[in-house]
Amino acid sequence: MKKIRLMLLSLIAVFTFAMPAVAHAALIGGEDGSNQIQHGACTTTGSSSTDCTNGNPQGSFTDFITKIVNIFSIVVGAVSVIMIIVGGFRYIISGGDSGNVSSAKNTIMYAIIGLIIVLLAQIIVNFVLGIFLRS
Repeated sequence: MKKIRLMLLSLIAVFTFAMPAVAHAALIGGEDGSNQIQHGACTTTGSSSTDCTNGNPQGSFTDFITKIVNIFSIVVGAVSVIMIIVGGFRYIISGGDSGNVSSAKNTIMYAIIGLIIVLLAQIIVNFVLGIFLRS
């Protein structure tokens, strides 16, 4: 029981400290700082404003989709971390009741599955948008 508590607390700590870093990276666009959120408004040439990175018009469909997926990922990631904490708390206070223990384990498992799905969604969307931006 002590090992399980330690493992749960370790997972909670990792996710709690990792989420702000993931959210920050999602908002600024990575280490190279190629996103407008970090640099502010880009310069305009003539009557059309352009993106800082690749010359696409601001507000293009790919930028919109990227921002929506990033915001969705941050929200779902935060909810998943909260559900892991709730599941861990329910596991601790279950008092050995097998129904409560299995319910708490399912909560933790589904929250971790949610985090994995969000990570895979980020990877897939970035891959697909990368293909569209190259063509």
